[in-house]
Amino acid sequence: MASRRPPPRIDPAPDPVDPALAPLLGEPFASAWSDGPDASRASGPLRTRLLGRLAASKAASAAMVTRRFARLRPEPAGEGVSVRTLYAAEPGRAPRPGEPQRAALVELAPGARWTAPDAGVRREWLVLRGSVRIGTEPMTVRDYLNVPAGHPPQAVRSDDGALLFLRASQVPGDAGGAACCVRDAEVDWPEYAPGIRRRVLWRHGAQAALLYHAAAGASVPVHRHGHDEECLMVQGELFLDDVLLQPGDYQLAPAGTGHRVTETDTGVVLYAHGDLDLDFVDG
Repeated sequence: MASRRPPPRIDPAPDPVDPALAPLLGEPFASAWSDGPDASRASGPLRTRLLGRLAASKAASAAMVTRRFARLRPEPAGEGVSVRTLYAAEPGRAPRPGEPQRAALVELAPGARWTAPDAGVRREWLVLRGSVRIGTEPMTVRDYLNVPAGHPPQAVRSDDGALLFLRASQVPGDAGGAACCVRDAEVDWPEYAPGIRRRVLWRHGAQAALLYHAAAGASVPVHRHGHDEECLMVQGELFLDDVLLQPGDYQLAPAGTGHRVTETDTGVVLYAHGDLDLDFVDG
């Protein structure tokens, strides 16, 4: 009686690989990452350069605060209201130039009502989805409201549900004054650089809140930050160095840091809070 052969081994299907990247999985690249006994022969210039590039990227990203919308845990803040914290300043530490006290995404279910707990601070609102009424101001997508310190907290209401960005900050010498609403349908996009238009929503000295509209393929040269630079993706995708930001993602780059790469393959609408004029770096 013939012996029965064991069933053929079925290995799990590999993850799909972009054909453009497939050559990087073969030699000599594969050996460059080998941990086996032959790894020593892969310690030449290629491995050294790749490891150096990886270490530089890791060190640069460690200084940034990056939040992924998909990974943020929504915290209940009232009936039909949840808050995703993007940034909270460390208490007891002197603030950096332009540092927010708090930044968050606030989501309201249809019919929900909420009042922000922040008191004695400047509050900035940007509508990302749906429509709301903040105090007496009706607002819809990409509308922006800036409420200076000294104003009492205002109720936020939504009939059809909404997602909003909220930024709270202390701006020296900026208390009082009237609230300012910038409506998306009523303002243009002045040209800023090739392929890039921007809208100045608010400014105080050398810092500003802005919306950028960049075409696919647009990029910004190497620059550094005199104020904390916050970037919130409203639409599209953007590379900040080796970090890809997608809609709802947020990154804070502290004052004194910089970005080597700022470019988009898809085109973007981006909210930014930081320097009114970027400090470009030669080379």
